Amino acid sequence: MTTPNKPTVKEATAGKKTAPKSVAPEGVEVSPTPPRKKAMLGSIVFIAAGPGDPELLTMRAVRLLQKADKIVSDLHASHIAATYVNADKVVIAVGEDEQELEPAEAAKLVLELARESDLVVRLVLGDPIVSGALIPEISVLRRSHASFELVPGVSEVTGIPAFAGFNLTGGKTHEVRILDAQDPGIEWETLMSPRQTLVFLKGGDLATTIADKLIKAGRDLATPIAITRNGTTVDQRTTVSTLGGVGALLKNSKDSGPGFVVVGEVIDQREKYNWFEKKELVGWRVLIPRTQDNTAEMMQVLKSHGAVPSEVATISVEPPRTPQQMDRAVNGLVSGRYAWVGFTSLNAVRAIREKLEEYGLDARSFSGLKVAAVGASTIAALIDFGVKPDLVPPGDQNTTALMEEWPPYDSLLDPINRIFLPRADISTDTLVAGLIELGWEVEDITAFRTVRAAPPPAHTREAIKTGGFDAVLFTSSSTVR
Repeated sequence: MTTPNKPTVKEATAGKKTAPKSVAPEGVEVSPTPPRKKAMLGSIVFIAAGPGDPELLTMRAVRLLQKADKIVSDLHASHIAATYVNADKVVIAVGEDEQELEPAEAAKLVLELARESDLVVRLVLGDPIVSGALIPEISVLRRSHASFELVPGVSEVTGIPAFAGFNLTGGKTHEVRILDAQDPGIEWETLMSPRQTLVFLKGGDLATTIADKLIKAGRDLATPIAITRNGTTVDQRTTVSTLGGVGALLKNSKDSGPGFVVVGEVIDQREKYNWFEKKELVGWRVLIPRTQDNTAEMMQVLKSHGAVPSEVATISVEPPRTPQQMDRAVNGLVSGRYAWVGFTSLNAVRAIREKLEEYGLDARSFSGLKVAAVGASTIAALIDFGVKPDLVPPGDQNTTALMEEWPPYDSLLDPINRIFLPRADISTDTLVAGLIELGWEVEDITAFRTVRAAPPPAHTREAIKTGGFDAVLFTSSSTVR
């Protein structure tokens, strides 16, 4: 729209040379204004998560996960990401209906995050190199002119049979055929050779159909077939039968899910080489009531023996209701009020460390003090803070053993007779009484308190009530109480 009686810009400049928008003083060179840059995309890396065990990730994959700003994970690969990074980094590629996103939608999510991140990892369960699952997503990225990298991993084609106890070749078998069990175009008549091992991806729920089609095409009814679900994880279970018998076997089975199906004579090796499903605690469901202590290492040990551990929080560790005593004690620790500090729990170390850090202090605050400690986790926490304990009981790690090693107060050798004992609000007075008998003045201060945690999820409560766990592993007296 133009204003009446007023020329447009085009009309006003017709027949005239357009003047530059700015004129520089003589002798001064003006650089042209650079064009506005388009927002740069961060790096995008696809990582093959492997068949299910988080420890099967490659070292490069772990490094990239830990470096990533955001991780877009398949629904069933999120536990793998959670093993190595905090949950706030992980975006699960599902929609509002909790179903996994279509490839195009997943790619758009990756692009959206890459516009505001330096590194986005797309974590894909299984082996997308074999399955071709990434082709649709990568096509979307290419149309958007986005570059990417791909980090391969342990293939389910080799990983699951290794955990199930058989090779894919051996003896008279020299050929492996890998097929998508959901492919309607499989040419069954080409799969008749007994020298072939057949691998069907996503075939668990189709095992009976696979067997029927192979038999109809002419394969021997006695040909072995194995169905492995949750391969390489502590939930792995392998069912072995024959093409002729698998239908009846699975008819009454409660197992379900995609699974991994192998057909061929190589399955007979399982009698000799089945190592994973013969572990001491295989199938055991172990409940671990925990405090704030990190039980990751314990859970890993249980998993290494085949158990399925489940954590449930029983108590929560919180600061004392009245922090003034702790403030005074920490001030005394720094000002030289104490000769000794005694730590009897990991949480006591954490409480003192957090309080010191509140004031901008560090391990140097223990300079000139003697430090006693009991318990492996307590000692480890002190060393992690930069404090090496002066007194640790050599045998049993309990307060009685610590008291037996504690030297009595000697007024000639000890200018200060005071001991600081940071403790829980439910601690006993045994150690305090013993130290007083040794001549020391003890200030035992509540450094933290334990409160009951929120109830566990409904399925855990139901499992506890109905005997769903084979064992309970208590890690402290607090969890028993």
